[in-house]
Amino acid sequence: MDEKSPSRKGPDFCSLRYGLALIMHFSNFTMITQRVSLSIAIIAMVNSTQRASPSNASFEDPLADTLSNPSKPIKELNTRASVYQWSPETQGIIFSSINYGIILTLIPSGYLAGIFGAKQMLGAGLLISSLLTLFTPLAADFGVILVIIIRTFQGMAQGMAWTGQFTIWAKWAPPLERSKLTSIAGSGNQWQDLSQEFSVSLSFSTPTPCCIMPEGAAFGSFFILCVGGLISQALGWPFIFYIFGSIGCVCCLLWFTVIYDDPSHHPCISAREKEYIVSSLAHQSSSPRRSVPIKAMVRCLPLWAIFTGFFSHFWLCTIIITYLPTYISTVLHVNIRDSGVLSSLPFIAASSCTILGGQLADFLLSRSLLRLITVRKLFSSLGLLLPSLCAVALPFVASSYVTTIILLILIPGTSNLCDSGFIINTLDVAPRYASFLMGISRGFGLIAGIVSSTATGFLISQDSETGWRNVFFLSAAVNMLGLVFYLTFGQAEIQDWAKERTLTRL
Repeated sequence: MDEKSPSRKGPDFCSLRYGLALIMHFSNFTMITQRVSLSIAIIAMVNSTQRASPSNASFEDPLADTLSNPSKPIKELNTRASVYQWSPETQGIIFSSINYGIILTLIPSGYLAGIFGAKQMLGAGLLISSLLTLFTPLAADFGVILVIIIRTFQGMAQGMAWTGQFTIWAKWAPPLERSKLTSIAGSGNQWQDLSQEFSVSLSFSTPTPCCIMPEGAAFGSFFILCVGGLISQALGWPFIFYIFGSIGCVCCLLWFTVIYDDPSHHPCISAREKEYIVSSLAHQSSSPRRSVPIKAMVRCLPLWAIFTGFFSHFWLCTIIITYLPTYISTVLHVNIRDSGVLSSLPFIAASSCTILGGQLADFLLSRSLLRLITVRKLFSSLGLLLPSLCAVALPFVASSYVTTIILLILIPGTSNLCDSGFIINTLDVAPRYASFLMGISRGFGLIAGIVSSTATGFLISQDSETGWRNVFFLSAAVNMLGLVFYLTFGQAEIQDWAKERTLTRL
C-alpha cells in the first residue's frame, strides 16, 4: 500500500527532474542574455563621438588609434569593429522590435507546443535565437532594416521557447513540487504566462505569482550588462553576440540530448523516479475545459485597473532595462566597461526588493494587520509612486555621480514592490482564469514596452538633456495615471463571473 502511494517521494536534487530544471534555468538565462546584449553593445555600436560617414558604418581601428595615442591600453587592440550612424529614433525601433516578435507568438506557440511537443518548441526557439544572435553583427553591416527583422524573429523564437516550458512541466513536475521546479528553472518571466492557459493547466495547487523581474531574468540581465562591457572593451562589441550566441548553441545540444517530453520515454530515468512522477500525476484531479467569459471580462473595471497597472509598470521598467547603459554612458560620461558594471547594479536591488516585498505583504496578511485589498493597493502605490519620484528627480541631480547611481538603483528596486500589488491581483479577482488573465496583462505590458522604447528614442533625438528629462517626466505621468485608475477601481474580491458554478440535482 505504501509503495503505491503518490506521496512517497522519489530522489530529490540528484533526480532527473531537477536536472531538467537546471538545464531549463540555463536556457532561460541564455535567452535573457541574448535579449539584453544589444542594450550594452549599442553603446559601442553607435559611438556618439564618431564623426558621421556617408555609409551605414564607419570603422574603428584600435591599432591605428594606438599609434597616435600610445597611452591606450593594449587590451583594447584586439578588434576592428563597425560604428553605425543610427539615430536615437532608429535605436528605439530596434529595441522595441523584439517585443513585436514576442506578441506575435504568444497564442500560436501555445497551440503549436501541443502539436509538435515542448522539447522541439523550446529547443528550436533557443537554437533560432542563438543563431540570430550570432548573425547580428553581420546583419548590422548590411543595414538597420535587417537588424530590425532579426530582432523581430528573435522575439518570435524566444516567445516560442518560453511557451513550451509549461507543457513540459505538466508531464514532469509532481503537483507538490511544481512551484519549486519552476522557480529553479527561472521560467516565470514577463513574456510567457499567456501560454499556461493554452497548453496544460499547472494550477493544481495554489499558483505561484510571477514577478515582473524574476530571479532568472534579473540575474541574466545583471550578468550580461556586467560582463558585456568588459567583453566589448577587451575584444570588441561583436564578441558579445558571438560569445552568448555560441553559449546558446551549446545549450541546444545539451537540451536535445538530455531532455524528453515525457518521463515515461526517457532512457536514463530511474524506475523509482518514473513511478513517483507518473503516480503523482495520475492522482491529480483533472481540470475540465471551460469557456472563457470574454464579455464579462471586458466589462469588468477591476480587470482594467490591473491592465492599466501593468501598462504603466512596464512602461518605465522597459526604459530602464533597455536604455540604462545608454543613459549612464551619455549622462555620466563613463566608458562601456564601467557603464556595464553600473547598469547591472539595479538588478540586484530588483531581486532583493521582490523577495522583501513579498515577505512583508505575507506578514501583513498573516497577522491580519491589513485587509487584502489594502495590501494590494499599498504595494501598488509604493511600486508606482516611488520609482516615479526617483525618475523625476534624475534630471536635477545629473551633476552628482553618486546620487544618480543611487536613484537608478532605486527605480527598478522599488518598482518590483508591485509584485505584491496588482501583478498578482488576478489571483484574487478571478483565480479560475488567472493564467489567461496574466497573459493578457503581460500583453498590455509588452505594448507599453514597444511604445515607451520608440517614444524614448524619439524624445532623446531632439535634445539629449531635455529629451531625457521629458522621458522621465512622461514615465512618471504614465505611472500616476495607472495608479489613480487602480486605486479607484481595483478590487480583491472574486468577481461573480469567475465563481465556480455548482449544479444541484434533485
